[in-house]
Amino acid sequence: MGTDYSKLQNDLRDRIVVTLFHEAEAIAKKVVKVKGNKGYWEGRLDDILTSPGWGSFTMLLLLGLIFWITITGANYPSQLLANLFSLIEEKMLVFLTVINAPAWAIGLFVLGLFRTLAWVVAVMLPPMAIFFPLFTLLEDLGYLPRMAFNLDYLFKKCGTHGKQTLSMCMGFGCNAVGVVSCRIIDSPRERLIAILTNNFVPCNGRFPTLILLSSLFLTGVLGNFGVTLVVLAIVLIGIAVTLAVSYLLSKTILKGVPSTFTLELPPFRKPRLGQLIIRSILDRTIFVLGRAVMVAAPAGLLVWTLANLDIGGVSILNLSASFLDPFAKALGLDGIILLAFILGLPANEIVVPLIFMGYLASGSLIELTGLKEIQRLLVVQHGWTWLTAINVMLFSLLHYPCGTTLWTIFKETKSRKWTLLAFLIPTTIGILVLFLLTQTIKLLNLL
Repeated sequence: MGTDYSKLQNDLRDRIVVTLFHEAEAIAKKVVKVKGNKGYWEGRLDDILTSPGWGSFTMLLLLGLIFWITITGANYPSQLLANLFSLIEEKMLVFLTVINAPAWAIGLFVLGLFRTLAWVVAVMLPPMAIFFPLFTLLEDLGYLPRMAFNLDYLFKKCGTHGKQTLSMCMGFGCNAVGVVSCRIIDSPRERLIAILTNNFVPCNGRFPTLILLSSLFLTGVLGNFGVTLVVLAIVLIGIAVTLAVSYLLSKTILKGVPSTFTLELPPFRKPRLGQLIIRSILDRTIFVLGRAVMVAAPAGLLVWTLANLDIGGVSILNLSASFLDPFAKALGLDGIILLAFILGLPANEIVVPLIFMGYLASGSLIELTGLKEIQRLLVVQHGWTWLTAINVMLFSLLHYPCGTTLWTIFKETKSRKWTLLAFLIPTTIGILVLFLLTQTIKLLNLL
C-alpha cells in the first residue's frame, strides 16, 4: 500500500512539473523575442537530439565517429613512437654494454623498467591524445546533458534515479570521478546503486586496451569501421550491464521507489579551444599517462624480478601463472593474463603492458617495434585467438574497479561492506560472462 502511495505521489509530482514547464514555455513564447534564427535552430536541434528514435541514433553515431577517428588516427603515431623507443633502447643497451654494466642491471632497468614504460607511452598516448579532445568537445558543445536526457527514461524504469545518467557519463572520464559525482543524487539508496554500478562504463584507462586489442585482431577482418563497431558494442554492453545490475539491486538489497528530478538542458555553446586543450591534453591525457607511467614503472620492475627469481629452477612468475592457468583457461584467458589483471589493480592502464612484460619475461625476449610485432607475440608465440582478445576486452570492462576507485568508494560510503560489494559484483559478473561465452564457443566448435 505504501509503495502504491509513493508511486501516486511521484506521478503527481511529474505531472505538476510537466504542467509548470509547459506553462513557462507558453509564457516565454509570448514575451521573449530571439534575434535571428538562433533560438529556432537550437530548439529544432534539441527536438532531434532528445527524441526517442533520433536521439539514440545520434548518440550511437557520435560515439562511433569518435571511436573510428581514434582507431584510424592512432596506428601511425603508435608505430612512430614504438620505432623511436626501440632506437633509444638499442642505444641504451650499447652504452651499458660498453661501460660493462652487470647483466642484472641491464635486464632490470632496460628490459624491465624502460621497455614497460615505452610500451605504455607508445600504445596509450596516441589513442588518448585523439579520444579525449573529441570527447571533451562533446562536453563543451553541451551534448552530454542531451545524452543523459536520452538515458534518463531507462534508468527510471530500472528503479533508480535519473541523475545516475550524469554520474555514468562522468565515469567515461574516470570511474573515481564518477563515484564522487554521485553526490548529486539525494536519495542514499539510489546514490549507492549509482556508486556500485559506475565501474561498468569504461574509463579512460580502459579505452586504450579496448582500442588496441580490437585493432590488433579485427582490423584485417572487419577494417577500421568494423573495429569501431566492436568498441562501440563493448561500450553499449557496459551501459546494458549498468542498467541490468541497477535493476537487480533496486529489486533486492536496495529496494525502493525511484525519486523524480527535473533535468534542464543547458544551451549549446561554442567550444573554447584553450580550455578544451587544457582539459583534454593536460588534465586528462597527461594526467592518465602520468599515473600509468608511475604505476607501470614499479610494476615492470616487479614482473621482471618475478621472472628472474627461481624456486627449484622455475621462475616465480611462471609458478604464479601456472597456478592461475587452469582457472584462467576456463575463462578463455591464460595465467599470465589473469596475473596481469591482479597486478594491475592499482590502475587499469597497465594491464596490457603487464601482459606483454609477462610474456617477454617468460623467455620470448624480442623487441616490440610495432603492432605487427605485438600481434606476433600474442598470436604466434602465445596462442591468442579472436576469442582471447574479446575475453580480455570484456574482462577489462567488467572486472573490479581500480585501486583509486575502490578507495574513493570507501571514502564516499564510509563502509567496508559496500566497498567489498563494489569489488565482488563486477568481478563475479565478469567471471560468469567469460566462462559462459568461452564454453559456448568451444561447445559450438567456433574456434
